[in-house]
Amino acid sequence: MIIDLPDTTVSQVAKQLVKVREEGGAVALGRVLTLIIAARNGVAEAAIDAANDASREHPMRVIVLTTGDGDARLDGQIRVGGDAGASEVVVLRAYGAAASSAESLVTGLLLPDAPVVAWWPDEAPTDASQSPLGRIAQRRITDAATSPDVRDRLALLGKTHAPGDTDLAWTRLTHWREQLAAVLDQPPFEAVTAVDVRGAAASPSTALLAAWLQMALQLPVTWSYEDPEHWQEGIKSVRLTRASGDILLERPSASVAVLTQPGQPDHELHLPRRTLRECLAEELRRLDADVLYGRVITDGWERLGPPERGE
Repeated sequence: MIIDLPDTTVSQVAKQLVKVREEGGAVALGRVLTLIIAARNGVAEAAIDAANDASREHPMRVIVLTTGDGDARLDGQIRVGGDAGASEVVVLRAYGAAASSAESLVTGLLLPDAPVVAWWPDEAPTDASQSPLGRIAQRRITDAATSPDVRDRLALLGKTHAPGDTDLAWTRLTHWREQLAAVLDQPPFEAVTAVDVRGAAASPSTALLAAWLQMALQLPVTWSYEDPEHWQEGIKSVRLTRASGDILLERPSASVAVLTQPGQPDHELHLPRRTLRECLAEELRRLDADVLYGRVITDGWERLGPPERGE
């Protein structure tokens, strides 16, 4: 069910929410958090779809805030039932002066005594933790992959990092880190002497993976961005050099990776690019600070050398 509230106020939207719950028998007791999505109109619907999917694991109230130019006006929309997954979605479209205070627009709609997560699916503030929405959130989610210059964006994330910040470029690495850790946890237990990471130029995850490996293995890591003619998106490969030979984890296609190890047959692994829903659901599983990400985006990124020229 979708209820449109044109030219409204936050108070009227809140009253309509109460009315919907009373008439429909829906209650907010099962909601575990409030997710605030600050997005442009062009990406808001994709973000709502991802949040609706994630809500099956994390029932929540979703507040979507978009802003635009024009005369001061606030248009609201409430989505419940089949149009909202296991959540209830409130869409606020603020124009002109009505968009001047993001914090005041959402404060009256937050679930009482529940954690708040802020998510910027595309354009993020310069300093998420000090932004109006970031100050009221325990967790703040950005996505460096949406930046035109991913290296500048990663450098800024490291400079402004605060506990509670995270980025989906890091979340996309979970399965890569699991696979690499599993390989190194098997015999022969030899020291890694060199590491090479390769990926697409538009992939901040490539740099974050290199920074994590450099921290975890305590040795310099070489990394490079591949030419678009040779690679399209995401991470391409990780090569670990040991005395007995190289371990190569390479993704030749969008969903399959091939693991090559000395003295063993090649293994095909299911390693697809993670969906937005998967990444969001993972981040919502933890509402405490991601300490490892904090170390990687600050110390790890700062110590990582510049990329080499790709092939």
